[in-house]
Amino acid sequence: MKGLLSDINASKARNEKQFALLIDPDSYQDSDQLIDTVHKAEKSGVDFLLFGGSLITKYDEVDTLKLIKDVTSIPVILFPSSPLQIDNRADGILFLSLISGRNPEYLIGHHVNAAPLLKNSDLEVLPTGYLLIECGKTTTVEYVSNTKPIPFNKPNIASCTALAGEFMGQKLIYLDGGSGADRPISPEMISEVSQSVTVPIIVGGGIRTMESAIEAFEAGADILVVGNGAEEYPDLIAEMSAAKKQFG
Repeated sequence: MKGLLSDINASKARNEKQFALLIDPDSYQDSDQLIDTVHKAEKSGVDFLLFGGSLITKYDEVDTLKLIKDVTSIPVILFPSSPLQIDNRADGILFLSLISGRNPEYLIGHHVNAAPLLKNSDLEVLPTGYLLIECGKTTTVEYVSNTKPIPFNKPNIASCTALAGEFMGQKLIYLDGGSGADRPISPEMISEVSQSVTVPIIVGGGIRTMESAIEAFEAGADILVVGNGAEEYPDLIAEMSAAKKQFG
């Protein structure tokens, strides 16, 4: 499947919001639970499934990606933390550059190792400027990447960082509070970043209610990502999809 980025850009141009469900393989080691979640995503009109995690430790219990592709036609986009997570069975990959940090491995190092693999794959590569935002507690991605997040109350730093990412050629900007964030990224930060850049904005982390989703969309988010919240409260998938339908 190609054209993921063009579809995202077209939706932004029409002011149509989108919703992605993040599936961490470590969180779904029960096949029936995974299939039920994917069916709920399909029924609710989820636009994308993001697949991956900051630290994957379970590889041999359930072939999660195969199971997903067997039961749904929703596009699957890899959300990798290293080249080890590249899988040609997906439809695309977020080529993440952690521009909020200063660790060279996450700015360019992993990318050099991944580039020849991606060139020889069928994956659509989506260059993405990734900004980690402090949202209440230390997250796995902060620890694994050895980078400091942008402070919650510094939207100007986030907007300048996002703009630099766009100038460097990033096609998407991803603001992430990290898995298990205590609170969502503030509407003020989303709004300032939205006014600063022209590329689509993805927002994830700490979104656990329909109200917080609507606030994020109103502030300028183009795509919302929910992971842990949907695991804890499965009805959140339908609520997120209802929230996006209020726009566009």
